[in-house]
Amino acid sequence: MQYQGVLTKMQTELASPVQYYLVFESSFIHMNQLIDKTLSIEFVRYQCLACGKDKKIYRQGYCYDDFFNQPQAGDWIMKPELSTAHLDIEDRDLEYEKKVQLKPHIVYLANSSNVKVGVTRKTQVPTRWIDQGAHEAIEIVEVPNRYLAGITEVALKEHVADKTNWRSMLKNDIKDENLVTVRDHLKQYIPDEALPYFIESNSETNIDFPVVQYPEKVKSLNLDKTPIFKGTLKGIKGQYLIFEDNTVFNVRNWEGYVVDLNIS
Repeated sequence: MQYQGVLTKMQTELASPVQYYLVFESSFIHMNQLIDKTLSIEFVRYQCLACGKDKKIYRQGYCYDDFFNQPQAGDWIMKPELSTAHLDIEDRDLEYEKKVQLKPHIVYLANSSNVKVGVTRKTQVPTRWIDQGAHEAIEIVEVPNRYLAGITEVALKEHVADKTNWRSMLKNDIKDENLVTVRDHLKQYIPDEALPYFIESNSETNIDFPVVQYPEKVKSLNLDKTPIFKGTLKGIKGQYLIFEDNTVFNVRNWEGYVVDLNIS
């Protein structure tokens, strides 16, 4: 079977294991069904996720111009503490920013390779955890806007990591932690403005990924350097396809790239 389309992050469904779908403009592929099959990925051209033009992708699926103009790529995306919509202050597009920033947000703990703190919109739970390859996660606070979530994350990352060791995550070099205990310990560091939103009693969410063979050494596929790749799919974790030869392919990193995908 052959498919062609522009890459965007895989859609997911929380199940045991997680179900993955690669969505193209005119079709979608249930990726779990491809485990143990041979896939060929070939880069065809660019397609900016904003303007749709065949322009070299700069970051996050956008060409250079759109990355610095689209509200979806504003600095507050990566740094929630920079959000200003609650003050009625525009960054790039106040209407869009209000739509996103002035919604309930979750500050959470996720364990992918180590326990880390993160922020996501409430509607993105548990999708965000799946995308990070977390095998367990728990909510800490639920706040009414992105700014409060951001300042909470800034305060907590003084006491817990805010990054994932993606290589350890992919090799499944992980250990279970008692996230309830960590959550309760971190309560003392939550800013006063966010403390009323602390979630007193909840339990961990556990996530199982469809992997039959983890890589021993991780080799990352770069479509710019290797525009044609062929390998046997052995698993999916986070937004990564894991192949038999230890190659891993981060689908989300290559958003905006049009590829031919052949399955045999």
